[in-house]
Amino acid sequence: MRTFLIIVPEGGLLFEPTGIADILVRANLLKSKDAYEELYQITIATSQSHRVVHGASGLHLLADHRLSDLDPELERDTIMIVGKGSSEEEGAGIADWIRRAAPKTRRIVSVCGGALLLARTGLLDGRQATTHWRLLDTLQSRFPSVKVQKGPIFVRDGPLWTSAGASSCFDLTLALVEDDHGFALARDVAQDLVLFLRRPGGQSQFSRYLLNQAKKPGPIRDLQSWILENLTDNLSVANLADRVAMSPRNFTRVFTRETGTPPARYAEEARLDAARQRLEQSTDAIEQIAVTTGFGNGLNLRRVFERNLKITPTEYRERFCSRSMA
Repeated sequence: MRTFLIIVPEGGLLFEPTGIADILVRANLLKSKDAYEELYQITIATSQSHRVVHGASGLHLLADHRLSDLDPELERDTIMIVGKGSSEEEGAGIADWIRRAAPKTRRIVSVCGGALLLARTGLLDGRQATTHWRLLDTLQSRFPSVKVQKGPIFVRDGPLWTSAGASSCFDLTLALVEDDHGFALARDVAQDLVLFLRRPGGQSQFSRYLLNQAKKPGPIRDLQSWILENLTDNLSVANLADRVAMSPRNFTRVFTRETGTPPARYAEEARLDAARQRLEQSTDAIEQIAVTTGFGNGLNLRRVFERNLKITPTEYRERFCSRSMA
């Protein structure tokens, strides 16, 4: 039997820990007839001085234990942190407990902002990780030693697993079940709960993350606004550098320093973001969208979509277009 400790900080989305627990319980119910004991023993712990976890929705969850009552030096199979907590003190306490528990834990997992707490332990230093798309830049800036991945909905690096926000925790948990007990069981659990075992289009965060804005007013921020309004213009580094009267080399250095993103990457993301909005909200042909968002033709648009989102523009529209357009 694998022990599975879910740490639930204050103020998060309670469907995450409860949904994760439901997936694991369903794995217990659907286990092979040859398995005489349950596959997972699930425990939910709160970081509070009481056992009640207050969710963002106003609903409450009664935890099995207070984290402070659990011995971090016991051997455990899996520890999962769901969310980043509501205070600095809470985050520090959770990170310290996990740091002490890590040597005797086979696998440590974070969901959404839990990656920020996992990073505080130092365990993610030099490793790949992801988090909710709104927190990607925060994770990278606070913990520069972490190799932040902006695309995947979950990342595995050795014994550490991290996932994006909200429902991506279900994809991650099914992946854990598959890793522990094989494809067939994970498939059966997914079918029973009407979940995707493999999301159409691959494992990628589809949610749009905000384009980085320059840290202070000035030529770079003004140029960013110009780019967003002129996506069909020549957005080469040389041309953009010329607009702000800089050499291409110095411009690239200054732009990256002020925005956290190289100018060529920013221009591509701006075009990609615009194309996604058109696919979601219009019935325009793919070729037309490619032209009006600066990609030139449908082939270029498809290449950028597949490289960044692991899905074609047509598949993206099928999944995310407005219901009135369907």
